[in-house]
Amino acid sequence: MKEKTYRIKELVKKLNQCSHEYYNLNKPSIPDYEYNRLFDELQRLEYETGLVLSDSPTQNAGYLVMGFLQRVENERPLLSLDKTKHVSDLIRFAYEQFCLLMLKYDGLTIKLTYENGELVSASTRGNGTTGEDVTHNARTFRNIPLKIPYMNRLVITGEALIHLHDFETLVSKALDDDNEPYKNARNLAAGSVRCLNSAKCKDRRIFFYPFNVLEGFEEYSELANSKFARLRFLLNFGFQPSLMYYLFKGVTESELNDKIESLRSVAKSNGIPIDGCVITYDDIEYSESKGRTGHHYRDGLAFKFADDIFETVLREIIWNTTRTGEIVPVASFDTVSIDGCDVSKATLHNINFIEGLELKAGCRILVSKRNMIIPHIEDNLDRGTGIEPIPGRCPSCGSSTQTITRVNQNKQMVKNLFCKNPNCKSRFIYRMAHFVSKKAMDIEGLSDATLDKFYEYGWLEKITDLYSLEMYKEEITALEGFGEKSFANLMESINRSRITSFEKFLVSVDIPMLGSTYSKELKRYFNDDIMLFFNAIMDGFDFSVLEGCGPVLNQNIHEWFSKEENITFWKELLSMMEFKKENVSNDGAADSPFNGKTVVVTGKVGNLTRDEVHDLLARLGAKAGSSVSKKTDYLIVGDKAGSKLTKANELGVKVIDGMDFLEMVGA
Repeated sequence: MKEKTYRIKELVKKLNQCSHEYYNLNKPSIPDYEYNRLFDELQRLEYETGLVLSDSPTQNAGYLVMGFLQRVENERPLLSLDKTKHVSDLIRFAYEQFCLLMLKYDGLTIKLTYENGELVSASTRGNGTTGEDVTHNARTFRNIPLKIPYMNRLVITGEALIHLHDFETLVSKALDDDNEPYKNARNLAAGSVRCLNSAKCKDRRIFFYPFNVLEGFEEYSELANSKFARLRFLLNFGFQPSLMYYLFKGVTESELNDKIESLRSVAKSNGIPIDGCVITYDDIEYSESKGRTGHHYRDGLAFKFADDIFETVLREIIWNTTRTGEIVPVASFDTVSIDGCDVSKATLHNINFIEGLELKAGCRILVSKRNMIIPHIEDNLDRGTGIEPIPGRCPSCGSSTQTITRVNQNKQMVKNLFCKNPNCKSRFIYRMAHFVSKKAMDIEGLSDATLDKFYEYGWLEKITDLYSLEMYKEEITALEGFGEKSFANLMESINRSRITSFEKFLVSVDIPMLGSTYSKELKRYFNDDIMLFFNAIMDGFDFSVLEGCGPVLNQNIHEWFSKEENITFWKELLSMMEFKKENVSNDGAADSPFNGKTVVVTGKVGNLTRDEVHDLLARLGAKAGSSVSKKTDYLIVGDKAGSKLTKANELGVKVIDGMDFLEMVGA
């Protein structure tokens, strides 16, 4: 069977090339009788094997035009995989199991279903549970079989993609929905697979590479429990499975690095778009026993390559005044396309960063998107031409600036620029926006634009003026967009905020680095008494003795209260508030495995916000930590977990999946 499959592929390739030479180039390379002989041989082999490839010249079916794409429910959710950039994570993953290492294609995930030897459906991954029917387009893919000599149900997942050399040819002709050229091969592949006209998809040269067999081959004992064996068996049916290595237990980092580079080299030489590798368990039963989160299956891990770097030109350094008075530099540069997104701005962090790279408008710079998310300037190719001047005046209010050198969280000395005017408009608007935000006083109806307007009219000169807006009712209701009802709703929200809690009050006054998590910790320590907290500060209390509070936060608290204007603001605001004592029910804390434990949360856990998870932990008698340390008992890991997971693994902290946590506590 395998020999006949290879011969069918050879004949399809040969006959298609001959047709191209005859019809398009007007330069036939073989006589007609030879073409007819090969065509007859192909027809005979297709009949004998039951294998018919999608680009076979024996298939002359017309192309379909769809009105819209039907929704398809995935019986088994097509979830993604957890990600890492560290080979050491792959080593730990593969430590006690046989694994497969394969390419992570940069295309569109597709599910193919065969029944009674014929392709009956093809659908996109969509959101994992619901995809779109693209069967009409899948029939035009260049390398999948329309018919196979296997009568049982067969379900395959893989990647539809466009090779890079084909993309270079197509990019000047193919336009997206905005009549613009596609940014990269992945976007063109995705747009082509999901287009309504299959004739257009055929012209886009889509190829399909299987990476998993979801159903089928169970009757073959030698294939029943091995992903590797199932994928290799697909060769008999004309598929081109993913490039992969079989990894034995105890694979070393050196061996794994060599195999990664080998796969990467093969992909490059063949023009296959990739953005990493995937490691997955070979044993199917073991894979299924690992289960999944709401976001990804646990039987695999995606290894992402280092971020791509692009050259562009720095046009301007923009300085923005924040609510703390810090003036933050932002780079504006010629737009570059990274991972299909137009990028033209990136933060420059602080003065040290600008001086270290010797940045100046007009310099050629190298830009990346770190972790495929955050734009970042990696280097300056024109060092030695000077450095952009540091502003001597605030860009918002025109007041003089000052440079302050501090030790950051990484214990490095950094220089930051600050506006010296405590009443700077930008500082005030940002602080006011923070004050009315949901995590602080939660006052609805005050957008940044509204706050800016109230400030310009002189109705808000300080934050506590919010509670005197009633006197401007006539003026406010006369504003465009405001009426009696809007004003009444605003005043109701403002007055409702007068009944507040320890932590919301503390968050609202905006002490640097003092957020919701640590405010709750202080609430517990000071027994929900805001005056006990204030008196402790006046007595010089050392907050760094409390868990989760380092010397920087301790310094920030005391520095804030050392300023007379802040003390005045604190006392005035305090006089306007009524504090509610929150009776948090923790009846089940005694029986909870988290009672008395320090628990850190990273990533999104189900549909809960971070504060909701922390409230749940409090009811269970746990203490929510902000960072992973040796004192951490558990790390709860949700979707898009960050560096805390790596730190937990290094320290041996017990890790609990977010969905497992919710099941444990019945949430």
